Amino acid sequence: MSPVLRTRRDGSTRPARYRAVQPLAVLWLTLVWLALWGEVTPVLVIGGVLVAVLVCVMFPLPPIDLASGVRPLALAALVGRFAVDVVRASIQVSGVVLRRRPFRNAVVAVDLESSSDFVMTLVASMLSLVPGSVVVEARRSTHTLFLHVLDVPDRESAEAFRRDALDLEQRVLRALPPRPHKEVRA
Repeated sequence: MSPVLRTRRDGSTRPARYRAVQPLAVLWLTLVWLALWGEVTPVLVIGGVLVAVLVCVMFPLPPIDLASGVRPLALAALVGRFAVDVVRASIQVSGVVLRRRPFRNAVVAVDLESSSDFVMTLVASMLSLVPGSVVVEARRSTHTLFLHVLDVPDRESAEAFRRDALDLEQRVLRALPPRPHKEVRA
């Protein structure tokens, strides 16, 4: 994702600043703190908030800008197809293991069409959750995913996997279409 830019009076731009302490991050970290302790007491809640604020100040992250809308029907189709892919891949991996024959693996490069970091992360996560493939490298600069894929005997199989990965990206883009970035004036 391209950063939100602020335009200065002289016409130059600079990245927008972000707050180190983000309320949702503090809430989430506090809930994790309480889950680790296994109980909820006033002292633990206050301690959790303090630890969360300290973590946010010590390790600041830019705010997450999903920069996308949601199309419910396309999202339902994406989730449904993902579930089918997981089941189908599980059966295929089981078959490969039970056949006990030699098989070849491959590292397949997939050049994503979208330049969104959010889309790249979502596609990479979904591909890694499907049995038989795992992301071994993600290049943010070129939006390229490198995936280790199980049982790829030839180039045609690698191309089929690449097409499936790009189809997944298109389903993600249909379900969560990116919104254009608005330039923020200073």
